[in-house]
Amino acid sequence: MTSPTQITHPCAGCGASVAFAPGTSVMRCPYCGSEQRIAAPTRAVREHSYDAFLAKPRVQRLAPNRFACPGCGARTESDALSRNCQFCGTVLVADTAQDVQVAPEAVLPFAFDRDHTRTRLRSWVKSRWFAPNRLKRVSEAESMKSTYLPHWTFDAGTQSRYTGRRGDHYYVNETYTQNGQTKTRRVRKTRWRPASGTVARHFDDVLVAATSQVPREHLDALEPWPLEQAAPFQPAYIAGHHTLRYDTEPERGLDEAKHTMATVITEDCRRDIGGDVQQVQGVDTRYHDITFKLVLLPVWVGCYLFGGRTYQVLINGVTGEVQGDRPYSAVKITLAVLAALALVGCVVWLYLASRA
Repeated sequence: MTSPTQITHPCAGCGASVAFAPGTSVMRCPYCGSEQRIAAPTRAVREHSYDAFLAKPRVQRLAPNRFACPGCGARTESDALSRNCQFCGTVLVADTAQDVQVAPEAVLPFAFDRDHTRTRLRSWVKSRWFAPNRLKRVSEAESMKSTYLPHWTFDAGTQSRYTGRRGDHYYVNETYTQNGQTKTRRVRKTRWRPASGTVARHFDDVLVAATSQVPREHLDALEPWPLEQAAPFQPAYIAGHHTLRYDTEPERGLDEAKHTMATVITEDCRRDIGGDVQQVQGVDTRYHDITFKLVLLPVWVGCYLFGGRTYQVLINGVTGEVQGDRPYSAVKITLAVLAALALVGCVVWLYLASRA
């Protein structure tokens, strides 16, 4: 199996490799500062037919990308689409044009650099409740790497037939006896009747992570992403940054997207049923005009060492949202519990004293 070739971006000034400068539209040389403007896109971001994708032959195993470093001549293999040479730091970018995987269609470029990640990380650690005091002195992750993570987006038209029940509230007067006295109160009841119908919706850019190398709960928590700012993919945007291949196939991605769509469709059914309360008992959804694309999203991925343990942190490379693992202070938690118990005790004592 042929591995993709690689793309080089030599500096016009000194010959070193240039890298994409976050927050700009240029590639910049880290040595002489020379800049090269990234060409304006000649096309728009495209959606691809899912049915056409299924009709193509599939491969059982992917060959690693083979990189030949133009700087030091080292030859290495990697599952990444872009990285730096581990021996001399030269920027390496694989050419995805001949890759057997789905090629990236769009990329959301990094909007800020490493200095800004320090500021975001510092603010994040200072805002953690019940964190050890020493954690507030952590101002930079031990290894913060700008990484493009692969995601699928899916578009689809849906038509869903549902069955369920509609509940309408009504009130009746009810008599009861209390302390020997007969009293009347209004009681709410619900009148149920069968309901069925059809709802339709078009979904646009349902996002699904296409990598298993990052904790999904943290990655999902980085949303929302400004996907409207995504640009048509150009290798220049990932030069100098790490880029992962996807390991979640489109078929599995679509299954996850349908799960997300199902939640929205159920709410559509409830609104269509109307009434005060609803029960959705069955939904049969038909999908049509399914399209998809692979988009690369920017994440600063790092870790920091605290108390002999390594904690991972993720920073959204556009919005600055921070998610990650953090330590807790057992002493602070214990003191907070004791303070809460003391407060409850004071309230109870004041209540009993007022009744005496």
